[in-house]
Amino acid sequence: MNTQITISDSVESTQALAENITPMLPPGALLALHGDLGSGKTCFVTGIARALGIQDPITSPTFTMINEYMGSRQLCHMDLYRIADPDELFSLGLEDYIDGDGITIMEWAERAGDLLPEDTIHILFEVLDTPDTRRITINPQETQQ
Repeated sequence: MNTQITISDSVESTQALAENITPMLPPGALLALHGDLGSGKTCFVTGIARALGIQDPITSPTFTMINEYMGSRQLCHMDLYRIADPDELFSLGLEDYIDGDGITIMEWAERAGDLLPEDTIHILFEVLDTPDTRRITINPQETQQ
């Protein structure tokens, strides 16, 4: 997957982008999402879930830290906003998720420090001048923030 920059002007277009890339994600894919609050990260996860046939509502697991869903593949949705130290990820079982066949998506991934594998797909969400417009940059193997 090459670097891809998309301008999204709606929730629907952000979700459509996520749906379109889902078939290209290899088993055990780890997506590291970067961006401010309200920049579209959870909306993107909803699009991945929809592509996997998951009907459950997708919410950010800020307090539970991990939500798991089962569709055509397992989806693990992590939120590291409350992580104070990257070593806390070991107690969450990070290795088990990224060694599996499903898709793991990590919001606030910069809090994982150097623990992310080299093949992590980094996605940066930036709010632009109008309220619903986002620049979404998909750039595998390069930290975005």
